[in-house]
Amino acid sequence: MENLKQAGSAPKEMLQKSGTNSRNQLTIGIPKESLRREKRLALTPEAVDLVTEAGYKVVLESGAGEGINYSDNTYSEAGAVIADRNEVFASDCIFKIAPLTEEETALTKKKAMVFSMLQIPDFSARGLQAMAEKNLTAVGYELLTDGATYPIRDAISEIEGIAAISVASGFMSNERGGKGILLGGIPGVSPSEVVIIGAGVAGTVIARIAIAMGATVKVFDNDLKKLGKLRKELGMPIFTSVFQPNVLLNAFRSADAVIGAMRFIDEPVRSVISEDVIRAMKKGSIIIDLRITEGGCFETTCMLPDKNQYVFEKHGILHYCTPNVSSLVARTTSMALSNVVAQIILQMGDTMGRSGIGQSESILRSGFYMFAGKLVNQYVAKCFNLPAHDLGLFLSAY
Repeated sequence: MENLKQAGSAPKEMLQKSGTNSRNQLTIGIPKESLRREKRLALTPEAVDLVTEAGYKVVLESGAGEGINYSDNTYSEAGAVIADRNEVFASDCIFKIAPLTEEETALTKKKAMVFSMLQIPDFSARGLQAMAEKNLTAVGYELLTDGATYPIRDAISEIEGIAAISVASGFMSNERGGKGILLGGIPGVSPSEVVIIGAGVAGTVIARIAIAMGATVKVFDNDLKKLGKLRKELGMPIFTSVFQPNVLLNAFRSADAVIGAMRFIDEPVRSVISEDVIRAMKKGSIIIDLRITEGGCFETTCMLPDKNQYVFEKHGILHYCTPNVSSLVARTTSMALSNVVAQIILQMGDTMGRSGIGQSESILRSGFYMFAGKLVNQYVAKCFNLPAHDLGLFLSAY
């Protein structure tokens, strides 16, 4: 009787945890990224520990964690099974960073679910066709929303904003070939001028840090709500403007650094800064484009002179166009990703059934760009001149 009383008084959390240990139907695969520049990972060992404790099986490709300085042994101690590439891609659900390559698609089992970033330059129409033939369901991290925020997109944008200031500061110094000026200002010396294109999460972070360093900051965006929100969040007066041609041109003429942070995913209109405006900039100034994987914010960065050359000079202006700036701080970014991805996995239920996932009102439904082999996102379809289908029609069949 005493033992029964003790069992009955166990905390609710402990009872729930012990009850989930039989949840082993869903296998989570974490492959090593194929792109040399990609070091981020969807799950850290801490997140793997949460997922495996809930009863899921996590299969990690050997060496996948090296880019964020985690060993196979660390992942193994967290509960992951260390395996070869073939076994990882045989999982029910694949969590990657870069989109599937054609070679990876060939390894993926039919009807699997794949999570990745929407990095359009790394996609191809042929690759999408291969995914369709495998009847895959695919989710883009940037599309995931709870209706008010974009948890992964916003987290990465914040990291990119902080990283962009670090990059700008480095390239403005003599050591990196810049004019030898400080990003900011000190008493008796004119402050540097920073122009930001886009008043979203990244733009707001960039503005906050640049102002704190003493720089003069100007922010441009055609969304008046975003501009108003930025001013309110910063809690201080700041120059903001819509894309009025003369105002924009004058701002670029005096700018020491211009940072492109305008988001284009799922946006009906995409505008870029013309080459004529960039040509008017001071020699030795720098442009940082955070949106290369979405096509770029500037005419001079939309078509890179060499797809493997991410830092170049044009019209005397240094262009920094490295894709996925958050990869420069891959461990921090992976930790931020894991916070969201782990919760997504825990909410997926006991099985991989498309019906349960698709019909639910969870965050997952917003992230589909391919469902059962059919494109269901207008943005992705438009990038490849392909038709997009109505997700609701497909869900009704499951």
